[in-house]
Amino acid sequence: MINPNLLQLVVNASNDGIVIAEREGSDNILIYVNPAFERMTGYTSEDILYQDCRFLQNGQASDATRRALRMAIDNGLPCRQVMLNFRKDGTPFWNELAIAPVDNEGDGRRYFIGIQKDVTDQVVAQERIMQLEQELALLRQEIVQATKPER
Repeated sequence: MINPNLLQLVVNASNDGIVIAEREGSDNILIYVNPAFERMTGYTSEDILYQDCRFLQNGQASDATRRALRMAIDNGLPCRQVMLNFRKDGTPFWNELAIAPVDNEGDGRRYFIGIQKDVTDQVVAQERIMQLEQELALLRQEIVQATKPER
């Protein structure tokens, strides 16, 4: 068994945001956030503990993303989604959220651990690639049209 102090050091040293949430009515409230989550979002644990972390979405998450997360939580399943979130200062960032259920036999409750990673650079790069591919396809069409013999 890992020493609890070592486990806390490891979680605190992570570059990815780590949160723990528990069910409270229809919400899943945050009961723990690590320092990387605070750095990534700009929120301190005092700002956000005992709130549902949907506030990070600022109402901007897609319906499909919300449905996938809700279905996973309701059924106690792991899930991974990329969604638009907002820092405390309002700055948007793309967050890859991976959640997993953790059943605690000691108190009979189910918790969820969430690992959050800022993937803004990857999402922006992928969007740029798609834009460039569209531009390239248009240029190819123009070249084909320009090289067709006139009738």
